[in-house]
Formats: sequence, structure tokens, C-alpha cells
Amino acid sequence: MILTLTLNPSLDRTIEIASLDRGAVIRAATARLDPGGKGVNVSRALLANAVASRAVVPYGGDEGRQLIRLLAAEGLDMVTVPVAGPTRSNVTLAEPDGTTTKINEPGTALSQEELDTIADTVLSAAHEADWVVASGSLPPEVPSDVYARLCRRFAGAGILMAVDSSGPALASALTAAPALVKPNLEELSGATGMPIRRLGDVAEAAAKLRAAGARTVLASLGADGAVLVEEDGIWYGEAPVTEPRSSVGAGDAMLAGFLAGGGSGPDALALALAWGAAAVCLPGSRMPGPDHIDPGAVTVRAPDPDRPLSSPHP
Repeated sequence: MILTLTLNPSLDRTIEIASLDRGAVIRAATARLDPGGKGVNVSRALLANAVASRAVVPYGGDEGRQLIRLLAAEGLDMVTVPVAGPTRSNVTLAEPDGTTTKINEPGTALSQEELDTIADTVLSAAHEADWVVASGSLPPEVPSDVYARLCRRFAGAGILMAVDSSGPALASALTAAPALVKPNLEELSGATGMPIRRLGDVAEAAAKLRAAGARTVLASLGADGAVLVEEDGIWYGEAPVTEPRSSVGAGDAMLAGFLAGGGSGPDALALALAWGAAAVCLPGSRMPGPDHIDPGAVTVRAPDPDRPLSSPHP
């Protein structure tokens, strides 16, 4: 079973538009409301593919109650933790070529008492888990070492922890030797201070994260695919998408697929890319099921270090 923790969940409204024209009145083609938050999306993707998962979800206010109703309607196995502040709302503007513009609220602060309750809830639920996924941004005023402290506690119980975060939260988590981190291109560059323009730069930056403490690094590169760096080797994979609709949640679907595939090696990378590519083809933050996923479209091989990235990060 895979347990997920989302400290800063959200209601995600996705609006499809013909084009983004600043200052204009824009007519929406479609709009949808989905439950959101990175860990929540990981659990939703696992649920869509009949992989056992449970989500720990703090919620507050009318927005939080609506979030829980949406998750319950999907049949998600979850443990809810009421908090005082309201759950945040995010808006995504999606254009026909797959370009997305996101407006994310920061969320509201959690008190130390609320954080302690959430941590106790995670630890209580984790005794049945093979993996614990700590995922997403931290709400305001939450200590940046919160994921690192959880990681150290799980290590003593033999539970593997995956961290998908950024900035100080990622840097702190590395000191606790997580089993897996999943940075995107921007997060990888930010964590290492490196400009990343080629696949060789990705591999070098991932090696730095491993030297800092991570056992495995799964670097998601958007349209360029992903690079997996672990003790047993380095692999590069890609899954072309001809008709993208929304990239929201695609990285979360990728992480879910990687863990569903065993959390290690080229086969897990291939499944991760198949799940991520399928998510890009769906509207909003809808998670793909078996009917959407095409493992045969994925190629995995040794990376060419000189291959340039289509969207380099300076």
C-alpha cells in the first residue's frame, strides 16, 4: 500500500481557452473542478489503476469540505484531518497547444498542534505502507524540515519515503536520506544551482542530489521525458504526446506510475512515463486509468549526454 501526505491540498479549477490575451475578456470553452494537491493526485492516479493507496488530507472551511466530497465521490481511501484555515483554490488556464498558466494560492498556515496531529495520523496509517509519499508545497509558516523529520521516523520502521517538493523543503529532506526524490527541471536546477541545458546536465545534477542524500532521483523533464538515476544505473525515457490538453497533475501521475511499477529500474521508469503521458492527454487534473495508458509508446535507453533539452532551464 502507498500512503500519501498532502499538507497543502487544493480545489483545482481548470478553464480551457482558445488563447491567453492579457487585459481581454476571454470566453471559456470548458471548465472543470477537480480535487488537487500533489499527494492527492498520486493517490487518485493509483486508485484509477486499482493500486492500493491511502491519502492523508488536512482540510478546512467550505473549500475543504468540498474537496473531501469530491474525493469521496471518486471513492478515494483517505484519512481526513480538520484544520482551522480554509483549503486553498487554484486556477489553471489551458490553451489548445497544451500550454498551461497556473495561479496557485499559498494556502493557510498550520499551527504546531495541527502539524503534530497530522504527523501522528501519518505515522499511525503508515504501518501498513510500503511507501510514504510526501508531496507538494508547504503552507505558509510550516517548518521546512517537516518532510525530513518524517523521513527519519519512517527509516527506523523500514518504510520507504518519496519526496516531491521544492526549495528549502527539498533541501532539508535530502539530509534525511529519502529513498526517492522526484524533482522537475526547475526544482532540479534550484536544488543544485546548475544551469540545465542537456541530458548530461540532468544526470550530473541528479548525481549531486544522490550525493546529498537521496538514494534514487527521478527527474521529470516535461515534454523531454524523464531521467532516472539510482545506484544500479542511469536511464532516459520519453513518451511523445501528439495532442496535449493539460499538464496539471502529469508529474504526480508519473510518480504514481513509478511506484506502481516497483519504484526502481527501467521498467518502473517506462510505466511512469506511460502514466504521465496519459495524464497530459486528459483535461484538468483528471488521472488516467488503464484505458488511457499506452506503455508501448514509451522508449527507455541510456541517455545521450549531449542531447539538448527543448526547454532548458538557465
